This record gives sequence, structure tokens and C-alpha cells, in this order.
Amino acid sequence: MNYGFVKVAAAVPQVKVADCFYNIQQIEGLMRQASQKEVQIIAFPELSVTSYTCMDLFSQETLLRNAEKALLDLVNNTADLDLLTIVGCPLVSGSQLINAAVAFQRSEILGVVPKSYLPSYKEFQEERWFTASSHLQQSMITIGNREVPLDCYLIFEYDEVRVGIEICEDLWVPIPPSSELAMQGANLIFNLSASNELIGKHAYLRSLICQQSARCIAGYVYASAGFGESSTDLVFAGNGIIAENGTLLRESERFSMEEQLVISEIDIQNLQNDRRINTSFMQGYLNHNMDNGTVVSFSLPNRTLDLTRAIDPHPFTPSGDALKERCEEIFHIQVAGLAKRVLHAHAQTAVVGISGGLDSTLALLVTVMTFDALKIPRDKIIGITMPGFGTTDRTYTNACDLIRSLGVTLREISIKEACIQHFKDINHDIHVHDVTYENSQARERTQLLMDVANQANGLVIGTGDLSELALGWATYNGDHMSMYGVNGSIPKTLVKYLVEWVASRLTPLYTRSPSRPPARRIPSARSSRRGRSGNSCRNCPPVRCRSRRFRSPRSSCPRRTHGKSRRLRSSLPSCPRRGTLRPIPGSMQIFLSDSCHPIR
Repeated sequence: MNYGFVKVAAAVPQVKVADCFYNIQQIEGLMRQASQKEVQIIAFPELSVTSYTCMDLFSQETLLRNAEKALLDLVNNTADLDLLTIVGCPLVSGSQLINAAVAFQRSEILGVVPKSYLPSYKEFQEERWFTASSHLQQSMITIGNREVPLDCYLIFEYDEVRVGIEICEDLWVPIPPSSELAMQGANLIFNLSASNELIGKHAYLRSLICQQSARCIAGYVYASAGFGESSTDLVFAGNGIIAENGTLLRESERFSMEEQLVISEIDIQNLQNDRRINTSFMQGYLNHNMDNGTVVSFSLPNRTLDLTRAIDPHPFTPSGDALKERCEEIFHIQVAGLAKRVLHAHAQTAVVGISGGLDSTLALLVTVMTFDALKIPRDKIIGITMPGFGTTDRTYTNACDLIRSLGVTLREISIKEACIQHFKDINHDIHVHDVTYENSQARERTQLLMDVANQANGLVIGTGDLSELALGWATYNGDHMSMYGVNGSIPKTLVKYLVEWVASRLTPLYTRSPSRPPARRIPSARSSRRGRSGNSCRNCPPVRCRSRRFRSPRSSCPRRTHGKSRRLRSSLPSCPRRGTLRPIPGSMQIFLSDSCHPIR
């Protein structure tokens, strides 16, 4: 294996009904193509040597003799190829006929796997000709002058690669042979199939394959009959599907009239790691009586790895509707988790440190929606902004505007004086911006949050995300800790999409209403020094004109428009009491609406 990957292929050849020697020529051609493409293991459809739709011809001695001879010719003609090949062929075992999968490599037949479950309902009638594996009387089978193992639980093994085989209907039963093979160690399942097409069946089949690969924590390679099979009663689309642990890696074009070779790579090492982590995986083996399989060794050819499977550079952020569904699910998980913690701790409030960045924004949104769900007033949430030496006007303004727009209690506590005193206490030069300088600010903020939470009998809501925690991008005994972290399982790449989803979901949102008093704000020296003018309309958010010359109490009410600001009135939402609202530049404008009432 190269980096734990095994290159596999599902082949869909063109066939002619009952023309065994034509069929093996097509199979050999695809084998050679696969070998040139560095494939290590390849599978062909069910009964591909004869074709599946021979019907009562399976009772003819001539067809059965030709099938065996053609199979031996194929094995000998491909002796120069070192890939492991699995083909479907009818074989005689004593006085019984079996629907078999034959595995061979370098002119040696390694083993034969009989079909376990024979469908005899609706359009299927396999029991007319074949015998199920459970009724076989022999454990060895003779092909030509070769005697090889015959077992439905054969496992072909090379190092960590363990190959199991099942045939078509085997997958559709409640406990497929692949489930038992997986519990016996198989991590790569091949299914030789001849599944006809019905309306809606293909979608179910794809789901079935992905689900089985997930339950088995295995790779699953599915090769089904295609063009050339008889269409007297059925039509075959030629499905080649490769899945790994619930993920569809590659599939063929349906209803193609050309032969197809579907190739991908299975990450065996990753599968083995997942099995070790999932400690309940093998518990089913101990509680389920099953026959021990037969292990057969094979040689995995050494190939140059040319990775063809797509590797998602952003595995946590799907696209389209899947992203919306994921964001909705995550947000509800966050809200449900925090709601339980608030009730269990009998917390009277929640304290969130707001920096103006995405992480703290998401934490505050989760907290707000949690309090809404618990029917607790939002002003019981304390949003604290703690400006320090590196705080910019942009982040400061974003933090304050976000808190106000959500109807949360705003507190501003500067950490500058406390940090300066701390530097004096430990004799640290304030002009040396080293790790001590940086971490002392984070720890000072954490101390403030914790102490305010103790004062108010509340919980400190953590804002750090999974990426920060995994990489250590946090200050120990500082922002790495909280009383309940709502973002601790969310990667950084997903945070912005969650915030966008909440914005689109809750728009329009504006939290002040005539029946609710404005959010309380505890002033500080910093805010008074900045000289922020209040809004003359107590029902509207704080506003200011974009033009510097209009920054005055007179222009703070959005109804009193003049100059350039007048032209924007038609596109802005309105306050039912005071007219058109004017969003603050740089603020969280996604929360403004044309209604003063909150959306729950």
C-alpha cells in the first residue's frame, strides 16, 4: 500500500448472452486497461463470464462446460497481470450448480465464493437453477484440475488489506454476509451484481451501498451488469459504484452502451483507525454466532499512487442546501446544550465577552436564542466589551453595536489600568510586547468575566472554537477557559457560515419594542470620553450620518434627514414611530429590520 491507499475498480464490460469466449475477451481487455491505470483489485458483474440473463440455458451442459473452459482461458491468458481479479461464473460443485464469484491472480485461482441468498420473487427466479451456499455439501471445488476453497466467508488477506465478497441479493437482506465478513476482519467488500432497473430503485441502491459501507466501516465496490444483457424481461444500467465508510467516491454513467471502468482509492489505514476508535464495532461479533471464515493469502501489487479521489479541502463546510442544513443542526445543538446547562446550574444570567469578532458574535447569538427559548429576557445577558492596548475603533464599535442591537445588557470595562498595574507588580516593561504582554491581557479579561458572573450568579459563555483549542491558539488560564463553551466543537472555517445562516434566518431582527425598555447600558469613562451622542428617538437604534459634518445631536435622529442622507431613505427600513432607520457604519446591520418588534 502507498500511504494506506488501495486502488480498486468496478468494471462493466459489454457482454453477449451465453457467448462465454466473447465475454472473457471483453473482461481481459478491461483487466489490461485497469493494470495500466495502476489498479490493484478489480471486480466484474455477477455471472459476467456467461452473462446473467441466460435463463434456462444454465441447465444446458454445453453452456456450463464452455463457462468453465472460458474461465480457465481467462486465468491463463492474464498470467502476466498481477492485479487481483474477481469475476462471476456459474460452476458445478458435485451435483449442485452455484452462482459463484471467482478470485484469481497470476494464473492462480485463489478461491470461490458462492451466492448466499437466491432471489425467487417478482422478476427473479434464481432458485430454478442455482443452490444457495447454505445448502452446499462441499468446502472445496474443482475447476479443471485445480481444487480451490469454496466458502461464502472467504477473506483474501494481504497485510492490513482484507477482502470479502458477496453477490447481488446478499446486500439486500437484513444481515448481509458483508456484515459478518467485516466483523471477521474484512475492510474491503466487493459485490458482484446484476441488478435490473426500476423506478426509484437506483436512489435506494446508492443509499444502501453507502449505508452498508458505513455500518461495516469498510470500502465497498459494486459492479453490476450493463449493456448486452438480454432485455426480454429486464433492463440493466451498468452500475459501477465505489463507496467508503458512508461516502460515495465514484460511480459510473448509467445506461451507457460502452464498457466502463470506475476507479478510485480506498483508504485502508483510515478505516482501520476508525474501527479501533469505534470500540463497539467488534461487540456484535461476540454477541453473534457465526462460522469462522477461511483466510486466503494473496499478493497486493506495488503500484505508484496517483490519487484520483477528490479530497475536500474544507470537510466541515459542504455547499448549497447541505451547508444550510448543517448550520441549522449545529445551531440547534448549541442552543439545546446551553439551555440545559443554564437550567441545571440555576443561572440567573449569562456573561459573554464580546470582541467584535466572529467567534464571540456566534457565542452571543447562541446565548440570545437560548434565552429566547427559555423565555428569559435578553437583558439578563451581560455582554462585556473590554478594550485593551490593541483594541481598534472598528472592533470596539462592532462589539457595542452588536450588543445593543440584540437587546443585551452592555458593560464596558477597560483592562488598560489593571494591566499597567500588573506589569508594575511583576516588573515587566510595558514596551516589551512579548508573550507576557499578550497573555496578561487575555487573563485579565477572563478574570473580569468570571468575577462578573459570580456577582450576577451567572455563567461565563466561552467563545473559543475547535480550531483554536486544537492548535493551542489560546491563552492558558485565559480565553481557553469558561464555564460553558458553546463553540468548542466548531471549526474556524464553519463559524462564519453559522453567523451568516443565523443572519439570514433571523432577518429581519430588531429587538427593541414599545413594550420593552431599551437595553440597559452601564457607562464607563471610555464611552464618556469618546463623546458618543445619544439617539433623540428612544425607540430607534443609535445612529449617525456617514458624513462627518453631520455628526451632531441634531442629525442623530434618522427622521431629520438632510443632504446626501435624504437620498437613502427609500431603501432603508423604517421605525413605526420615527420614520426611516439609519444603520451605523460598520455595525451588525444584518439585525436591523423594518419592524421594531423582536423575532422569537
